[in-house]
Amino acid sequence: MKPTLTVRAVGIGAAASLLVGCSNLSSSDDGRVLEVWMMNYSAGEEFLDQVVAEFEEANDGVEVEVTIQEWGGIGEKVTEALTSGDGPDVIEVGNTQVAQYVATGGLSDLTNQVISLSGDDWIPGLADPGQFYGHQYGIPFYAANRVVIYRKDHFADVGINELPTDREEWLEATTLLNDVPGRQGIYLPGKNWYVLAGFIWDEGGDLAVESAGNWTGTLDTPEAAAGMEFYAELQALGNGPADADEADPPHEEVFAENEVSQLISTPGSAAAILSANPELEDQLGFFPVPGKESDTPGAVFTGGSNLVIPHATDDLRLAYEFVKLLTGDKWQSELATSMNLVPNRTTLADVVADEPATAAMVQGAVNGRATPQSPHWAAVEEEDLIKEYQAAVLQGADPIEAGREASERITELLSGRVEE
Repeated sequence: MKPTLTVRAVGIGAAASLLVGCSNLSSSDDGRVLEVWMMNYSAGEEFLDQVVAEFEEANDGVEVEVTIQEWGGIGEKVTEALTSGDGPDVIEVGNTQVAQYVATGGLSDLTNQVISLSGDDWIPGLADPGQFYGHQYGIPFYAANRVVIYRKDHFADVGINELPTDREEWLEATTLLNDVPGRQGIYLPGKNWYVLAGFIWDEGGDLAVESAGNWTGTLDTPEAAAGMEFYAELQALGNGPADADEADPPHEEVFAENEVSQLISTPGSAAAILSANPELEDQLGFFPVPGKESDTPGAVFTGGSNLVIPHATDDLRLAYEFVKLLTGDKWQSELATSMNLVPNRTTLADVVADEPATAAMVQGAVNGRATPQSPHWAAVEEEDLIKEYQAAVLQGADPIEAGREASERITELLSGRVEE
């Protein structure tokens, strides 16, 4: 019998739960239940239904119970599950969250399973944040990263027939796009720190570095200043406000007003753009964020998910086998094509070759990075320290001085010894 999805309410916040599996499994000899937490707006119910059906067929007597969790407040919920030892067997977590969960002591070390999970081919923006001091705790699930969304008609209007492949060509093209009255070559608000992070990484810098267990903010380095300088040069080629981020106003809505030629965002923004202006359906194109060299895409922040196995799982073998199935070639290919996501390994790039937006993401993902692997990084984001640094520099502050002020506070927060 094909498993069906049954929805029920669970816990505080009324997260939806999907009970997937044949009811007669509960009366089998083993009657084992594998509990899995997956995130909302992630893989999707239909996808999970199919995966669970295959897993249960291959593991007689096993019922998989998948609970869909909301992102809001998930950090505290997962931490409680890990520290209490009374949680699920597999959990989907944000790739930048792994370090904070490792700090609880509640995650299984999966380093010995990396080879069997094709870890040599994982994209770095998912694999690296899943590690902690050389040990692999998070197994890459899927990714998404920023690309350049552009207007095909605007490019054609000024005779741009080849897409830019490096920074110099990108600046030249954007300047040329500005020559048309009433148009902006690019819309880049001053506080888009995810974009800035990529430029800093391209310069060989970072947001913070760790040495002997101690973290130090590094926005006051020459490399960070160089990344900020390029950000400022690009941002000045449009009318993006210096003191606002991409959500205020929503940059998709700005793009949809027909003046803007380029936007840096995930391909998912295309849906919002088309919702605001359906006439652009045939005019949107995508290319990777250009890097300093034409043969290497620019560094990009890689968002996405890892799968972790709590140390207190009732069945480590079953949990591992479920993770292996979700992250194997078959279901990674299906997830990438059905949800327009970046698969967890570079060897699967061809499966999305016919999807321009996803293909552009995959090209950029080879140079993907994640935020510093500190358990306290979330506190840095909550205070908007990098955004305020950007706005200050764009409004005339010295990048080294502004970077020093921001870095001092980043260092304090990452130490974990201050009130967050």
